Amino acid sequence: MALKGSTHIRVLDEEEIEGVRTASKLGREVLDIVAGALEVGITTDEIDLLVHEACIDRECYPSPLNYYGFPKSCCTSVNEVICHGIPDLRPLQDGDLLNVDITVYHRGFHGDLNETFLIGHVDDVGKRLVHVTYECLAKAIEVVRPGLRYRELGNVIQKHAQANGFSVVRSYCGHGIHRFVKSCVSEGTWRNQVWPDDWTAVTQDGKRSAQFEQTLLVTDTGCEILTRRRDKGGQPYFMD
Repeated sequence: MALKGSTHIRVLDEEEIEGVRTASKLGREVLDIVAGALEVGITTDEIDLLVHEACIDRECYPSPLNYYGFPKSCCTSVNEVICHGIPDLRPLQDGDLLNVDITVYHRGFHGDLNETFLIGHVDDVGKRLVHVTYECLAKAIEVVRPGLRYRELGNVIQKHAQANGFSVVRSYCGHGIHRFVKSCVSEGTWRNQVWPDDWTAVTQDGKRSAQFEQTLLVTDTGCEILTRRRDKGGQPYFMD
């Protein structure tokens, strides 16, 4: 508790690193299952059920479930929803952007990642938003090294997003996994508002948003992407 509110980052020992690595691998497996099931017409509630069952099959607990009252096992954020979208009965429509955020808890460690997916035929601006958002993440990961300040990662993300005509959401930029990079980018304003459910964060102007997230292990020479996709050279699904 002494670390709460401080800027100190605890260095993990080898056993802890292996714990995070295993949890991250299992989280990736769960997201891969979701990716294989996505199609026009599926509901985000059905996605949530897939996530829950995949977690249990891997002896994991879905970390979002009951976290400060969050009612589901994953976050599903569609179009103007920036993050923390609650799965529901709305069928996905042709042209939607969908972010699925997975966190699993396995034997004392969390593995956390998310990707934004293209559902059906997405317009060119939507595709470009998703592509640039992923590039923001990739460029930030490239500069990760020991001693780097978080704000330097933010500068990399901000510069690339703005150069492409997009904005970076300022309210949601990270959380309690040990080493992480998250980029939330919007078509329009960076300003957000939260729905009455106290979870769902949306863009203030109703324009679309995208995000990508990986859990990283910082090494002497750079970093290891613990939640990296194991096939297709690690590329995200929207590039398939």
